[in-house]
Amino acid sequence: MPTCSASYAESPVGRCYGRADTPTQDMEVDVEIFTQQGGEFLSRWGHYLSGVTWIGLLYYFNFVQVPAFAEFDAGARTEAIRKLAPRALWWFRWAAVATVATGLLILGFQDVLFDNMGYWKTTPGISISTGILLALVMFGNVWGIIWRNQKVVIASAEGVAAGREADPNAAAAGRRGLLASRTNTFLSVPMLFFMAATSHFATLGGFVAQPDGGKRLTWWIVVLVVVVLVELNGLGKLAGPGPGGHTKYLDSHKNTIIAGFVLAAVFYALFEICFGR
Repeated sequence: MPTCSASYAESPVGRCYGRADTPTQDMEVDVEIFTQQGGEFLSRWGHYLSGVTWIGLLYYFNFVQVPAFAEFDAGARTEAIRKLAPRALWWFRWAAVATVATGLLILGFQDVLFDNMGYWKTTPGISISTGILLALVMFGNVWGIIWRNQKVVIASAEGVAAGREADPNAAAAGRRGLLASRTNTFLSVPMLFFMAATSHFATLGGFVAQPDGGKRLTWWIVVLVVVVLVELNGLGKLAGPGPGGHTKYLDSHKNTIIAGFVLAAVFYALFEICFGR
């Protein structure tokens, strides 16, 4: 762990950060690459790179590819599914793996996975663990729902190109993959909010540093119930996978983004209620 000078404060995970009243020219912390701090830095750098790739491709699929494919004629759409989708999905799913792996490395280098469990009871710890929860749900959707169903769609397109009949299950598989992808887009808004909040507003004086157990329990009950309901709805388990009704906010990327910001605002309000001073 670093020893912080008078110009710095020490975070709950042992990192030094500049105090708000310290001139920027005095804010210097030595970081050597082949040290624990260096490992944390490299892991964070990799986390940014892989996270931008993962979420960027998620937004590409929802904001660009799905609307564009809907306007293609059948032949052009089949060719795009065969030649474009597999490449994009390869980067998409492995970027998700890299994002989760580098995130775990960050926590490992910060000694909070096993050695500093009290961190998870702090306000920054609750913020980052909320982002982690949402990211892991999204990761499960990538490999368990999106990729599994897209393989059916791609195989059907390959069959059509070879002169065979389209797989009758392809349409339903495409719908399931779409709902999971839109659910990930929906969850990405609050996920990115809490990932960023951990090193910014969650460490400021407006929040209790060590909230009591009752408030933490209230937070996690509400968050877990909401996340479970959102995931079940995205899987079509509450009212079926058809358009409209419970899945209306997933039927267009515009509705999904608006709903994502609403969910982020609701979570932020609850965060203020539970942990604000």
